[in-house]
Amino acid sequence: MKKAVLFIGMLLLSACSSTRFVDSWKNKEITSFEPKKVLVVGITDNLTARKIFEEKLKNAFILRNIYAVESMAVLDNGFTSSKKNEEEIDKMIKKIGNEGFDTVVITSVKGVDERTSYRTEYYPTIGYRWSRFGRYYYWYQDIYFTPEYYDSYKIYNVETVIYSINEDDTKSLVWVGAINLVDPQTINATVNDYINSIIKQLEKEKLIKAL
Repeated sequence: MKKAVLFIGMLLLSACSSTRFVDSWKNKEITSFEPKKVLVVGITDNLTARKIFEEKLKNAFILRNIYAVESMAVLDNGFTSSKKNEEEIDKMIKKIGNEGFDTVVITSVKGVDERTSYRTEYYPTIGYRWSRFGRYYYWYQDIYFTPEYYDSYKIYNVETVIYSINEDDTKSLVWVGAINLVDPQTINATVNDYINSIIKQLEKEKLIKAL
């Protein structure tokens, strides 16, 4: 499944959500990172999802006195929705560099995990006080006879990467952050949760100033 489709699914699923920060990596060679103009990119061919995500992340940067612009205002609509060769990408980088951008923040879905859990209302905590087999079997037979006993859900592995396009190739990668989204809610709630997690981590690692 294409990353673009996965990104859309992550944003539009309706269920009970949970945002879990997984890990991050910071380039130790970069001792000073003060972005002046940031390009925010969400990889999806769904224009509505892309607009909401990019605008909210842009606003989070602006709130911290970092000038940011959505990719939709800079790149044509077809750029992120179709595969590009290296020459086309190099032209895009040169174009945004000429327009004063020194940083690119790009987000995409790396994969999706299918999970199954027990529904707590059908899974009583009885401990070891039921020593008789019959009593134990009585409680747990719902595994077979209750269709709702299992609860299936998806975990979306989302990654945000920050590049400094003013640095040489060995220093261009600034930061990578990975977050798991467990059964995302509506688009606005999911985007808000994700952006809050990313921003908090960037503040914690002192890549951007906290409010």
